Amino acid sequence: MTEMVQSSAAQLPSSLEEIRALLAEIPDPEIPVITIEELGILRRVDRDGGRIVVTITPTYSGCPAMEMICGQIIDTLAANGIEDAQVKTVYSPAWTTDWMSEAAKAKLDAYGVAPPGSREAVLCPRCRSNDVRTVSSFGSTACKALMVCQACLEPFDWFKAI
Repeated sequence: MTEMVQSSAAQLPSSLEEIRALLAEIPDPEIPVITIEELGILRRVDRDGGRIVVTITPTYSGCPAMEMICGQIIDTLAANGIEDAQVKTVYSPAWTTDWMSEAAKAKLDAYGVAPPGSREAVLCPRCRSNDVRTVSSFGSTACKALMVCQACLEPFDWFKAI
């Protein structure tokens, strides 16, 4: 005989803050050293009756990672006993690199991706030289440019300021 185990209400996250904290730990699929919270795309967590509604904003329209992020949100909620959930994508106001946390920018830099800033302030994340040039306006993702340092000759991505 198979025994059915049900989640008790005590095991479920009881507040929107607890739910947001769970979601805040989801890594960005394209830059796994930062989370969707640090990136600034996790906008809101609300209740609509018994349903949890999570609002996100993509870094740019057509971002290919959004489908995976939506799936990660639904999977995280389900793993924590929340089956009735919806992910809502909003485009206005448009995402901006100003929404990135300072922690995210520091993590990008440590990962070898120059954080967003003005084009004149881009520093090589390896040797810290500002003698850099653009190789391609689009790097490994559309939100990054491929750069090369003229001092150490190493290529690197720069997360473009939007």
